[in-house]
Amino acid sequence: MTPAASGTPRIDHLVTTGTFSLDGGVWDVDNNVWIIGDDTEAIVVDAAHDAAAIEAALGGRTLRAIICTHGHDDHIDAAPALSAATGAPVLLHPDDLPLWKRTHPDRAPDGELADGERITVAGIELTVLHTPGHAPGAICLHAPALDTVFTGDTLFAGGPGATGRSFSHFPTIIRSIREKLLTLPPGTTVRTGHGDTTTIGAEAPHLDEWIQRGH
Repeated sequence: MTPAASGTPRIDHLVTTGTFSLDGGVWDVDNNVWIIGDDTEAIVVDAAHDAAAIEAALGGRTLRAIICTHGHDDHIDAAPALSAATGAPVLLHPDDLPLWKRTHPDRAPDGELADGERITVAGIELTVLHTPGHAPGAICLHAPALDTVFTGDTLFAGGPGATGRSFSHFPTIIRSIREKLLTLPPGTTVRTGHGDTTTIGAEAPHLDEWIQRGH
């Protein structure tokens, strides 16, 4: 095989371990951290739990941004430390500021994400999709050139993200999934905030089942 060119875009993945806390409960969780870029620059999707491990996975590349899919503590707990180590801005949808402030009351995000906004790294364009329901400011990132959507906790293999806690709403997440995600090409790989990847085509036929079961 011919070696990949140094500028070839790629997706790197690591799993970090920590806790998620909300509404008085604390749970042990494994989080997916996604790094999109090439050999010189990258963005991180969800700086979860371990800034040092994420920085090591960057391998000296310039970090252009830390994208938060939503403001739950397990997805943002390492964001300030990673930002301090790399100089990269932390970006969050403003509707999730109340959640952010529960974890980082003295450190605001550096910028806001907006529905339809386009972010480019390593020649790859990612479109921000505002997908509330699991959290008010939840977003997904669609990268058509990579046939991929990064869904955070909005869509998993097997159904929607949880909506049984504060700041969440089941009809809203169903609308987000129906209108923003299931309209993507069926072959689109769904890279989630926890657990296994799936595809839009694998999940789309089950929408009515999720509605009937209510989660």
